[in-house]
Amino acid sequence: MWTCKNLWKKLAPLARSSSTLCRQNARGVVLNNDRRLPLVPQAHMSSGTPGSGGDNNLYYLLVGATCVGGGFYAYRTIKGDKERYQERINEIASRPNKVVPEQPITEAPGEQAAETPQGFVSEPIAVESEESSAPIAAESEVSLSAVEESSPPPEEPAPCETTELSTEIAPVTEDAPAETPEITPIVEEVSPEVAAVEQEDPPTTPEAEIAPEPVVGPAPEESVGTPDADPVVDSEPSVEPSPVEVTEEPPASVVESEPTPVAESLPAETAEPQTETESETESAAEPATVAPAEVPAPTPVEFPSHAPYLLIGGGTASFAAARSIRARDPGARVLIITDEPDLPYMRPPLSKELWFSDDPSVVDTLRFKQWNGKERSIYFQPPSFYVSPQDLEKVENGGVAVLTGKKVVHMDVRGNKVTLSDNTEISYDKCLIATGGVPRNLQVIERAGEEVTKRTTLFRKVEDFKALDKVSRDTKSITIIGGGFLGSELACALGRRSADSDLEVIQMFPEKGNMGKVLPEYLSNWTTAKVKSEGVTIITEALVKAVSFKDGKVEIKLKDGRVVKTDHIVAAVGLEPSVELAKSAGLEVDSDFGGFRVNAELQARSNIWVAGDAACFYDIRLGRRRVEHHDHAVVSGRLAGENMTGANKPYWHQSMFWSDLGPDVGYEAIGIVDSSLPTVGVFAKATAKDTPKAATEKSGTGIRSESETEGTASSPVASSTPEPPPVPEQKDNYGKGVIFYLRDKVVVGIILWNVFNRMPVARKIIKDGEEHADLNEVAKLFNIHED
Repeated sequence: MWTCKNLWKKLAPLARSSSTLCRQNARGVVLNNDRRLPLVPQAHMSSGTPGSGGDNNLYYLLVGATCVGGGFYAYRTIKGDKERYQERINEIASRPNKVVPEQPITEAPGEQAAETPQGFVSEPIAVESEESSAPIAAESEVSLSAVEESSPPPEEPAPCETTELSTEIAPVTEDAPAETPEITPIVEEVSPEVAAVEQEDPPTTPEAEIAPEPVVGPAPEESVGTPDADPVVDSEPSVEPSPVEVTEEPPASVVESEPTPVAESLPAETAEPQTETESETESAAEPATVAPAEVPAPTPVEFPSHAPYLLIGGGTASFAAARSIRARDPGARVLIITDEPDLPYMRPPLSKELWFSDDPSVVDTLRFKQWNGKERSIYFQPPSFYVSPQDLEKVENGGVAVLTGKKVVHMDVRGNKVTLSDNTEISYDKCLIATGGVPRNLQVIERAGEEVTKRTTLFRKVEDFKALDKVSRDTKSITIIGGGFLGSELACALGRRSADSDLEVIQMFPEKGNMGKVLPEYLSNWTTAKVKSEGVTIITEALVKAVSFKDGKVEIKLKDGRVVKTDHIVAAVGLEPSVELAKSAGLEVDSDFGGFRVNAELQARSNIWVAGDAACFYDIRLGRRRVEHHDHAVVSGRLAGENMTGANKPYWHQSMFWSDLGPDVGYEAIGIVDSSLPTVGVFAKATAKDTPKAATEKSGTGIRSESETEGTASSPVASSTPEPPPVPEQKDNYGKGVIFYLRDKVVVGIILWNVFNRMPVARKIIKDGEEHADLNEVAKLFNIHED
């Protein structure tokens, strides 16, 4: 009030001056315009000294009343809040299921739990062994009649002192308090046999012999509250009781026996694990009505919770990275997680050598003979090479462990951990993403229904090879959709098998010839003729319009009206990179090529690398690319492993790939091989040495990229007299040769047709990036004219 008055004393002169100035201005306006303003009632302030006018007194009165009213309102509001808060505290304290704080146990181990009005267990209270007295809850001292006549439940009880144990406990019948309407009132009838409770001095048991307090689970609902229910007796006292978490569960009978044991009925979710001795005692006491809380046995840990090097994916890139990490860090602990049930293996033999094996058990052994006759397995290493995931953290010198059948579904980049499909988490220090890709499918097949889907194979894994092998033996016709590397290889393999059976093999694709997107037209036509000679029916320029299942056959309708009926479909139409983790990890996906975008060191983050089919990398010569070949998986995985151990090397390697159309025709390629680019081919007559079989016999390995070496490469020498490149003649046979792919007159891709072990030379030509006047002279570097 006084503050408002003092403030008004300071502001009143200013207000009066403003009012006087306004009147003077108005009077001047009237005089200048020769007319008077209309007289309207005006409220003006007194022009006397401050505080002397009646208007000021009225203003003071109004301001003072406002302040007093506001203060009174605030006071009443605060006071009301305090009262409501106190009422709430009292209500909570008066509830019967209130958890009473534990009392420290100082002298004797004996305890007793008393029932609350709702059948819940109150807190155990200490017992004095010298006076032969026992603790008892405050509620148990009240008789049945006293409880029934009592008012609402009492306030929160204070810590109880040690009292003399009553020799008799009358039956207690209690109703649920009104404050908790959600709890149905329960009336307990205690049989007379349970009324007597004897208490003796607790035995002087050594502290080391005192067992933990047993906890008994709740009895079944049908046995709760029945007079003939047998009591549960525990055999040993407890030293330190655990806090009792109160939940709404039916009560159970409680009886004490010698020497001062405690019998408690707890909800199953709050029960503690029981010892073997306690479980046997309880089973003997009441096997029919008491259901002890079952605690599931802990499952053994099948994998470590932390891996210094975590590799996601179990393909070629992951294995190459693991081997590289171990080479640079011999004590490294590497964990590979794969959703496949198999250990890391190589994929090329699945569409090549395995189909030409004469061993009927090749599907089970997955061992095959290479073109050179040597036998090997598709697995990179036997199981003995790996460490079990359970022992990865224990082995002295580290190792490589493979966790099969697990899929990483979420990646926390900030927390450096991944989540598996079973919600388990594994943390890491450094991580490699080598998830590869999944086969694409045609939308018309996906929409065709379940019957068509069951008769369609997307070829990628070992399971797909086994399934297609079985189909090729049980069905009469198989149609392969796709004319690329995989489709042409499978067509040749199945066509060769059809010679000994009644199997019909059909291959259809939208191009004019096999591998029409890669090979120049003349060479694509020759390849198509080669595939036909293997017993395959070729349908070119075929665009699938619809697929359906009719009369036990899969019917494929083409856009030009042709209809193909078959028993099974193999869709070989490309690969889609697996980038599901990009969303949860916040990693960038390339919009043009797909895959995770990485820098020159194959890094997506400071401690995350990407390799293999899923990596979209920057090629210093050819720009940003994504490659889906075995050699790229080997080289990128090896480099990623080196960089994970601190090498910091950029990716400059030009990866190669190869394809074999049986043991007689094969080619190796590097760089950008696109049939839309200008090409120059130089061919020569082939000999018996110019076949994939002869090449593997000479190198000793069926995986030709493994025998590569950069040491044999030399700089090509261009001819001084430019000559126009020769156009290859359309012959029925192209024995061996070199095809150059040009962009702006610079070689950007090379195919070695039945020319083997010359890839280092081709890699150097692309790396140099020079314009060559005569590619005939460059072709001589590959020794194609030597016998």
